[in-house]
Order: sequence, then structure tokens, then C-alpha cells
Amino acid sequence: MNGLEIWDLALLAIGVIGTGAVAGVLAGLLGVGGGIVVVPVLFWVFVALDLPPELGMQVAVATSLITVSVTALSSARAHHRRGSLDMALVWRWAPWMAAGALAGGLLAGLVSGRVLLLVFGTIALLVALNLARPQTRVLAEALPEARGAQPALASGVGGISAMMGIGAGTLGVPLMTAFSVPVHRAVGTAAGLGLVIGVPAAIAMMVTGQGVEGRPPLSVGYANIPAAALILPLSVLCAPLGARLAHALEPVWIKRAFAVFLCITAARMLWVALT
Repeated sequence: MNGLEIWDLALLAIGVIGTGAVAGVLAGLLGVGGGIVVVPVLFWVFVALDLPPELGMQVAVATSLITVSVTALSSARAHHRRGSLDMALVWRWAPWMAAGALAGGLLAGLVSGRVLLLVFGTIALLVALNLARPQTRVLAEALPEARGAQPALASGVGGISAMMGIGAGTLGVPLMTAFSVPVHRAVGTAAGLGLVIGVPAAIAMMVTGQGVEGRPPLSVGYANIPAAALILPLSVLCAPLGARLAHALEPVWIKRAFAVFLCITAARMLWVALT
């Protein structure tokens, strides 16, 4: 390892420690999975380290998927103890969501990083608009029973989430609540499905990123192992601080704050992708 690589590792560690702290606070404050926060912040860290934006986005997505896999397991266990994890729905959706996540992970590793920026920016804007709505729109009184409907929903959430580097919560919770699944059960079930998305998608990006030039040191494919290792403990440690802030603030303002955060982040990522 030469001096430049050691310096890069030092800068990466400093930036990622901050990423983990920010992700933890915002996750605790806003009740969202870390991926929706980790990916954009980590992307800007890698860009600051002079990685091309295209490569930086792929590394950010793959690294986030590792953290999603680990945190989803811990979160799912906690929700299961509280009885909010719908195992019947998890088993029904898991094969289709895993297939979608695998396809999304392979696609994320093969397409240009600018495509991932466009996907993340566009979906993040839609999520922000949904959060800004005063009430959740209910589409039906139950999940659709038509043949192929739920497999299509599950695989779609898995594929898009994999390309964004996030778990099942950001897209899965609004989807389930739109079909009248109680919000606590939707959150718990999405936590269980996060592992189903993170593992196959992360493996796919590790494989497709093999041999790519210019990756940060100690990367396996597109996934940067030191970054993932630093994000996880800091995120866990800082989440209680965000949770305490959440209890001190009005929920409506928390949702609006996250919507503003997503709008700004999405706009910046779309600007990079289109310029």
C-alpha cells in the first residue's frame, strides 16, 4: 500500500465516521432506514475524495447495501419481539423481493453511475412529495389478491430499492399502508424484508465491481468494507440522540424536515447526473 492509498484511507475514515453519525441521528429522528441517508452522504464523501461521480455512486450504493443487511437483521428482531413483524407476509414476499433485489443489484453494477443518480434522485423526490402530504392515501382495504399482483409489487420494491442502496422501508412502508396494512406492522415487516433486499443486491454489486479501476482501497467489488464497518457502529450509537430529538419535536415538522432534506439531496444528485 503506497502513501496515497494510506492518505485516502484516512480521509475516507474521517468522512465515513461523520456519515455514520449523521445517518444515525436522522434515522432516529425521522424513523427511516439508514440507506436513504447513507447513500447521498457517502456519495458526496467519495466525490470529495476525487472519485468520479459515476463510480462514487456505485460504491455508495453497494456499501450502503451491506449496512442495510446488518441493520435490517437487528431491527427485524426488535420488531418481532414487539409482535409487529408479519412473518406470513415476509415469507410470501421474500422470494419475489429477493429476485428483484438480485436483478436490481446486477443492473446497478452494470449500468452507468449516472443512471443510479437519476434513479435515486427521482424516487427520492417522489418519496419527499409523499411525506409532505397531510394524510396517507389509501388505495384499497387489503393487499391485492389477483394472481401476480403481490409478486409484481414485491419484486418491484426489491429491484428499485437495490438500485438505490436502501432497504424495504422507504418504498415498502408507503406501499403497504396504501393497502391498509397498519403502519406499525408495515414498518416491522419492512425491517424483516430489508435483509432480503440487502444480501442478494450487495453480493451482486460485489461481483460486478470486480476489477473496476479507481475504487477506494479495501473494496470488494463496488462495496467498500472499511466504510461499511465505520458506518454501522456510529449509526447505532447516534440513533438514540435522534430518537430523543424526535420526542421533543412535533411529528408533522419531522416529516416536513425529512421531505426538505430529500428534496435538496435529490435535486443535487439529479443536477450531477444531468450536467
